[in-house]
Amino acid sequence: MIETSGVIEREQGNGFYRVTLDKPEGHQCLCRAAGKLTKFRIKLLAGDKVTVEISPYDLTRGRITYRERNMGAPRSGGHRPGGRRR
Repeated sequence: MIETSGVIEREQGNGFYRVTLDKPEGHQCLCRAAGKLTKFRIKLLAGDKVTVEISPYDLTRGRITYRERNMGAPRSGGHRPGGRRR
């Protein structure tokens, strides 16, 4: 498998995503989320940086194996400032 990084351009429907890869500059492939991402319900949105595995036999298809965390976004959930709310 060829492992590279890229950015999700758009969701195609039926669980497929159009991803623009970094290494072959501008190459696009149609990718599907790996089993662990669907098992733990990791949300994939347009603009997310992801790691993709591509088959050496078909360079137009791939599998998304990892979504990088967005460090600038606030975390949802947890305790609110000012104590618990009843």
